[in-house]
Order: sequence, then C-alpha cells, then structure tokens
Amino acid sequence: MSGRVWSYAALALGTALVAAIMSAMQAGWLMVFATILLICLLFGLLNEAILRSERLAATPRSDPASSLRAGFGRALLQQLPSALLVIDRKGKVAYANPAAFAMLPRLRPGDHFASLFRAPSFVEAVNETIAGGAVRRVEFSAGLSPDRHYSMQVGPVPQGSDLGEDVQAIIEIEDRTELHRVETMRTDFIANASHELRTPLTSIIGYVETLQGHARDDTEARERFLDIIARQARRMQRLVEDLTSLNRIEMNEHSRPDEECDINRLAQDSVIAMMPMAKKYAVQLQTGDLGQPALVPGDRDQLNQVLANLIENAMKYSGPGETVTVAAAGPSEKFPRMAGISVSDTGPGIPREHLHRLTERFYRVNVAKSHEKGGTGLGLAIVKHILNRHDGELEIESQTGLGSRFTFWLPLAGQVPQPAEPISAEG
Repeated sequence: MSGRVWSYAALALGTALVAAIMSAMQAGWLMVFATILLICLLFGLLNEAILRSERLAATPRSDPASSLRAGFGRALLQQLPSALLVIDRKGKVAYANPAAFAMLPRLRPGDHFASLFRAPSFVEAVNETIAGGAVRRVEFSAGLSPDRHYSMQVGPVPQGSDLGEDVQAIIEIEDRTELHRVETMRTDFIANASHELRTPLTSIIGYVETLQGHARDDTEARERFLDIIARQARRMQRLVEDLTSLNRIEMNEHSRPDEECDINRLAQDSVIAMMPMAKKYAVQLQTGDLGQPALVPGDRDQLNQVLANLIENAMKYSGPGETVTVAAAGPSEKFPRMAGISVSDTGPGIPREHLHRLTERFYRVNVAKSHEKGGTGLGLAIVKHILNRHDGELEIESQTGLGSRFTFWLPLAGQVPQPAEPISAEG
C-alpha cells in the first residue's frame, strides 16, 4: 500500500477517535464536524483504491509465455522461424516462441506438453529426453487432425545455460503437411501412370505373341488383333502426350501470362475447330450467347487446350444425339471481376459424390467407359493446372439425368467492341 493510502487511513482513524471522544463529552457540533471529516477521508480512501486498480490494469505485464530470464538464449529463440518449446522439469511449457504460437493457437503458458498433440510417439520421445537426456527425432500426425503431419526433434538443455536452471528440454516442431501431401501425390502419380501404361502394353505384347504363334497364318485373326494393337498403341500415345503436357504446364505454373486474348473469340474458334469431332461423336455442337468479347491475361495456346478438353469431354460422355453448348457465363457474385466460358451438355450427368474429385489425376467416374472412349484421366487435371497459372477457377455443376456444365473463370482485363457471331452445327 502506498504512503498516501497510509496517510488517509491514519487521518480516518484519528477522526474516528476524536468523534468518539466528542460523543462521550456530548459536544454536538464537534460530533457533526468529525463525522463529515470521516466521510471525506473514507471517500479519499475509496478513490485511491480505484486509481491504484486502474494503474495496475494499465501496467504492461511480462510475457506470460515465458518463465525464462532475459538473455541471449531467449532472444535467439524468439527470432527463429521454427516452432520451439522449452519444457521444464515438470513437463510444462516454460517458453514458446512466436512461431510455436502460430502453429498452436490454443497453446497456453504452463500447459503440459502431452496436451499439445494426441500422438503417443511425441509424448514418448519428450518423456525419454526429460528422464534420461536422450535426443530423439520422430514424425507423427496429430490425433485431432489426421491430415496434419509433423516432424519433431527434442533434446536436453545443458546445465548452466542462459535459459535457466529449471529448464529440462527444448523441442523443435516442423509442419510437414505440405511436403507429405506432395510426396503422396508423387507416389500415387507414379503408381497410376505405371498402371495406365502397363495395361495397354501388356495387351500389345499378348497380341503380338499370339500373332507370332498359332495365329500367324490366320488372316481374320491377324486383322482383328492388329486393330486392337493399334488402339492400345494410340491409347499409350495419348497418355504420354498428356503426361508431357501436364509436366510442361506444371513447370510454368508460377509464371503468369503477360499477353491478352479474347476468350469469347477463342471459344468460337474452338467450336469451329471441333466440328469434325462433333460428327464423329454424333452430337450437336453449338455456341450460345458469347456476348461482348472480353480480354483476359492469358496464354492463347493453353486456353485453347482448356476449351478443347472441356468440349471433347462433353461430346465424348454425353452420347449420340445430345447437345453441347459453349457460351459466355453471365456475371457472378461468386466470381467478381471475372469472365467465364461455360461448356454444357444434355448428357446423363455426374453423381454429386464424384464432382469434387474430377480434377484429380487419373480419377474417372466410370473406368470402363473412360477406356472405351480413349480417356487418359488427365484432361481435367490439365485444365486445373492451366487455370491455376491464370489465377482462374473451374466451376462444375451437374445433376444425374440432367446433364453437366463446366465453367472456367478468368480475371477480366478489358473489353473490345466486336462480339462473336453465334454458330451451330448438327453432328
């Protein structure tokens, strides 16, 4: 308590004593004066208490995340980009640097380390270090978030360090979720690509061996087998071409296009170029309202590839007699300041549970039908990566029995005055 508060208390006590004496002597006016003075002193005491409380509330507190004394060690931990935790002898967090708080938003000073992750390997490694000073490194996934993967190294803190005598261990944690995802994708990609190549290759080898054997002089079998071999070889060729294209696109994915092109005019040109394919699939390919052509920053060749893939997929899987329409998408609140092109069909549609996986490499809704149609399972993956390079988005809408609509959106750069003319052709 401050000296001023003690002064107030002494005056209040003295005044109360005087009031008591005056009361005993029956001095009425002195009694009233002493009472008023006592009330003023009590008011002063109350005011001083309020001011002191406000001053304490306004005083900055020391870092609650640390019981470590200031020094070079703590300053170094504070600046490191890795998430670091300092653990005391009781297993509680004595210090966490800013990177640790960013990784673990719910971390609180004094938490026991075992409450940070529901991972037995993590807890076991830290306990071994605290008990015996062992250096351990483990990789684990968080119990509450199976998709989050971490790498952790824990080691003892030397005696007499700048961090303090009560410090027992220091933990470094690295979030390896993205690296794990990339590695998983790479492994899956290699496995899928190998499978896609192995299947037609096995078929080709089998038919070649048959032709070299008992079917050598069978003219009818030879023609049938050679036709199958040719189809399988073309399938392998398409797959190699798509893999090469995908690899080339990924290499340039972070390089933004610096030229401008009119996507409405590109859409019209793509429809014209694919009219022969429409006859092959016996579908009606047409353009809807392409509106006023819009300029977007874009690589013309890659955007042509997006249109070709979407239009071919629509014709291929909608079926004979159906209609495929290419049109400009209207303004969308979901995609502000962007221009869109929609490719819609009147085919069988796609079940809802498949929509979110359509852009995955080698993912197919119907594997047998895809192979029959000559699909490689990479078309929409190529579309996705091209749109990533263009800061674009792919919107997929479909309902079983009512057809599908694929719309790609690109940031709008400007407009030019000449609209594209609608065209239509019966396949």
